[in-house]
Amino acid sequence: MVYVESAGTSYRHREPITPDRHAIRRGHCRRGTTRRRDRPDSRSRPLWHRVTLRGTVVALADHYTLRLPPGTKQRLADRARRARLAERTLAQRYVEEGLRHDFHPLVQFLDGPSGRRASLVGRGLDVWEVIATVKDNAGSARAAAEYLQLPSGVVEAAVAYYGDYRDEIDEEIDLNEQEYERGRAAAGAGERALRG
Repeated sequence: MVYVESAGTSYRHREPITPDRHAIRRGHCRRGTTRRRDRPDSRSRPLWHRVTLRGTVVALADHYTLRLPPGTKQRLADRARRARLAERTLAQRYVEEGLRHDFHPLVQFLDGPSGRRASLVGRGLDVWEVIATVKDNAGSARAAAEYLQLPSGVVEAAVAYYGDYRDEIDEEIDLNEQEYERGRAAAGAGERALRG
């Protein structure tokens, strides 16, 4: 059973829906009705529930309400305005990154030309750079630590973070390799243009 949350004009209604395989394949929607309890004279209103295609189920985000100490919301609003983000988006980022930092104390999060990324505290290196070096050294954290002139514990911290967020780090390594190849191609084209 899948719970689909649907929004009305000024109320929210949550209704269990069991997806029908044929309706999913055809992309049909199911229709339900609800009546506002605080207004008994209101007419039943149709609510459309989108059923995902090909049998996939989209997970709804967890809802969490909390109270902030005085002044915190204003600081969050100021920071969100400077970062050009919605307050909710920034708060979600702080919660996620704070939890990651609690589990991986040597990892911090910084903004840069390539976007937000995990970086090693006080080292000037991103986690993906350390992991790429470990991979270039046949998976040896010790060899990578010697090459980068870092304590082995720092490299092991990057490896531990990679264990939890492998897909994210692999994507950053792939993007860097693509940029490198693009730069090589541009440099080659420039040299050929100068010779010609």
